[in-house]
Amino acid sequence: MTNAAALAPERTAPRKRDADATRAAILAAAKVHFAKSGYDGAYLRDIAAEAGVDAALINRYFGGKDGLFAAALKDSIRPDAISQWSRENFAHDVAKMMAGHAHQHVERTHAFEFLLQAATNPTTAPLLNLAVQERFMAPIRSWIGGDHVEARARLLASVFIGLLVERLIRDEPLEGSEREIFIERTAALLQSLVDK
Repeated sequence: MTNAAALAPERTAPRKRDADATRAAILAAAKVHFAKSGYDGAYLRDIAAEAGVDAALINRYFGGKDGLFAAALKDSIRPDAISQWSRENFAHDVAKMMAGHAHQHVERTHAFEFLLQAATNPTTAPLLNLAVQERFMAPIRSWIGGDHVEARARLLASVFIGLLVERLIRDEPLEGSEREIFIERTAALLQSLVDK
């Protein structure tokens, strides 16, 4: 008589679930879909499909669409990057980056497009305001310090965001003398806001 156990396929241990990797995949997919379609046009089933997970996991990890949107906003604004800015190189580095191509850093561009979508929707604008105050403005104020920090931080953020929008609309790098003048004057403007 044949041994049934010998004929059965060898069983492997079930694959360990990685909650952090699943959460990160959902967030990455959400940022792309919210950037393309806005809050109203992004569907959880599409986000889940792109992340390669069951849509029920979005509810489990984020509590639904509102929670996912808020988490994606926070994940798109990285306050740790601000603390790493170098006072000596910041203005020139940002000016040079803004003279370049908007889609040079695809992930950053998606993040910014997502934030623009959030800013123009009455439902999501208050969520964006909270995230920006906590994760963008507060770290900028802390980083630049000095006199009139509130006004200088707001101006720096406004100029920075305006430059991002202009670069996104332009969608091509600046060249020749226009590039040189742009970098020189933009760097001088930014440095004037950073200096105490």
